Amino acid sequence: MGFYGDRILPHLINVVCGMKDTLPLRSRACAGLSGEVIELGFGSGINVPFYPQTVTRVAAIEPSDTGWKIAADRVAGSSIPIERAGLDGQRLPFADNTFDAALSTYTLCTIPDLASALAEVKRVVKDGGTLHFLEHGNAPDESVRTWQRRLEPIQKRVAGGCHLTRDIPAALRDAGLTITSLDTFYEEHTPKPMAAMSLGVAQVG
Repeated sequence: MGFYGDRILPHLINVVCGMKDTLPLRSRACAGLSGEVIELGFGSGINVPFYPQTVTRVAAIEPSDTGWKIAADRVAGSSIPIERAGLDGQRLPFADNTFDAALSTYTLCTIPDLASALAEVKRVVKDGGTLHFLEHGNAPDESVRTWQRRLEPIQKRVAGGCHLTRDIPAALRDAGLTITSLDTFYEEHTPKPMAAMSLGVAQVG
């Protein structure tokens, strides 16, 4: 990843993805989680304060050592056990049907092989379990999509491979997940090309 990706970008992500406007959205994404949860793209642990007490354990998938170090205080202060349990969402080191639920926030835009990562989620989450997601992606308006296509090459370089044009709900359906709730909207106080959000729950099996 280089010096920028290893040392600088995790700090930037911690600031940008932890902005005040995102916190109520993260709370909504975490609502209803229970049992053993795998979180893709744990980052600096911004979701930790929003885990419901019905969660019994969190397996954190996070490739960045710096991100994990930034998360240290949040992890230490959590009443829910959290362990760094893997580095790559495309290859999860767990047996089939291990988890009750999965969580992904601002992560599916960056995974190089999204189809493989979603197949892994299906594999390790029990039938009837859920994937809770809060993701940005392809905008509903063509004028915004035009800007997304223009900006995406730059975005991928400066934001760790982040894609602006991914259709997250379509990717979930293509992976065989059943979306049971979905809210699409533009995040406030954010430029529209980066602000087209999908927040919801998809069921496995």
